[in-house]
Amino acid sequence: MTYCGQCGEPVEARDHSRCLELLRMEPPRFCVACRRRMVVQVVPRGWSARCVDHGEVSG
Repeated sequence: MTYCGQCGEPVEARDHSRCLELLRMEPPRFCVACRRRMVVQVVPRGWSARCVDHGEVSG
């Protein structure tokens, strides 16, 4: 199962068009693989988000 990086709900559960809009402007808050809340750091040149189980994503 895959989860929304913005709201943490299962991707199949509902329409996530608003979440996708928000993800264009800000980092994901939830791991898409396990739904855990990620540790997010925003810096002037981008962001990084880290899941305890699945590692780091950056943008």
